[in-house]
Amino acid sequence: MAAKKILMIVGDFVEDYEVMVPFQALLMVGHTVHAVCPGKKSGERVRTAIHDFEGDQTYSEKPGHNFTLNATFDEVRPEAYDALVIPGGRAPEYIRLNEKVLEAVRHFAKANKPIASICHGAQVLAAAGVITGKACSAYPAVGPDVKTAGGKY
Repeated sequence: MAAKKILMIVGDFVEDYEVMVPFQALLMVGHTVHAVCPGKKSGERVRTAIHDFEGDQTYSEKPGHNFTLNATFDEVRPEAYDALVIPGGRAPEYIRLNEKVLEAVRHFAKANKPIASICHGAQVLAAAGVITGKACSAYPAVGPDVKTAGGKY
């Protein structure tokens, strides 16, 4: 497969493994990955969170690492990318409120480019209105968001 250019949209308190592992894995197989965050520039960092299931009714949340962005959100042109990745964690709760994020997601959907959302990342897809009639996987608490947006959970 030819190398692709992939956009990864993240935010503070993105799930640590959901950003670190895909970012590094995609780079290792030869793709270019630009990790961006609304309101931040290349070289700045987002804080990550580590979520775990420890026998409580929901997951626990602990501080993760700092993840350095390698591109600037305000300079992103979605048409220049081949695919989109939206990791989960807490970030999707608020990046889905950013209209430019939603416009980027809609571009990928309309152009039929691959979109990978992980865990809570489906909240962004639901907010963008791009999952009607589509099967989606997500963290169980996001299932109602997927269904309300017309997706199949």
